[in-house]
Amino acid sequence: MRITIKGVPPSLNQTAGRQNVWAYRTNKKVWTDTVYFACMNAKDRPKEPFAFALVRIDYYFNSARRHDADNYSGKYLLDGLTKAGVILDDDLAHIATAIHGHVDRKNPRTEITILEVPKLD
Repeated sequence: MRITIKGVPPSLNQTAGRQNVWAYRTNKKVWTDTVYFACMNAKDRPKEPFAFALVRIDYYFNSARRHDADNYSGKYLLDGLTKAGVILDDDLAHIATAIHGHVDRKNPRTEITILEVPKLD
């Protein structure tokens, strides 16, 4: 399954922490709900949540400036996938993640690809 969302969520540096609690909550809700609705409208949405999945997140930034991967962990996005019932849970027992960054000055976006895979023990 693949969804594409216009824009890139804010980095955790912009919203995490006690001073930014309302910014964090607002951004979390906006991005979680955006992913949820994109999943609900996806034609290839699974009928049942994936028990174990590889979630690949591709961020297409509007500039080539440096972006730390840990500030774009995908928290808001993974919460949306869970809320939509695409993945069973966003804990490490149910997902593996891969995060990639690109530059697209004309079309900044976030692409999320979810593949059901067998869990390796």
